[in-house]
Amino acid sequence: MNFKDLATVAGKPGLFKVLKPSRTGVILESMDAKKTKLVAGMSQRVSILSDISIYTLTEEGAEPLESVMQKIEAEFQGDLGLDANPDDSELRAFMKHVLPEVDEARVYTSDIKKLITWYNLLRIQAPEVLQKPEEEKPEEAKSEEKSDN
Repeated sequence: MNFKDLATVAGKPGLFKVLKPSRTGVILESMDAKKTKLVAGMSQRVSILSDISIYTLTEEGAEPLESVMQKIEAEFQGDLGLDANPDDSELRAFMKHVLPEVDEARVYTSDIKKLITWYNLLRIQAPEVLQKPEEEKPEEAKSEEKSDN
């Protein structure tokens, strides 16, 4: 599973696995314990997680959600160090720590809460998506090219 297989639906809490497209929309399964299925039609706003970014002050203007979550996993490994009900300043400090170039004017506290909720859900339901993909070492790639000739 990867971020292309996960979605969020506007107005519905939590995350959903994309099962398959249907004639009227897409079939989704909730990632909570209930595993309820839902057909999201054209009238519902479905966002695939791989298409979501967080605003930054960099030249690119945004950081993909996937890389932000992978940074959180690499640094905190599940223990975010936040209170049960963190206040706005604590949430903003956490976000600034994880992504120093975050655009604080365009990233709202509710967005940070959603990020943390999604991270915790993924950590339980699909921890493999939080791992950085292991890239092939350049030396190995060169030796494979030589052996192919």
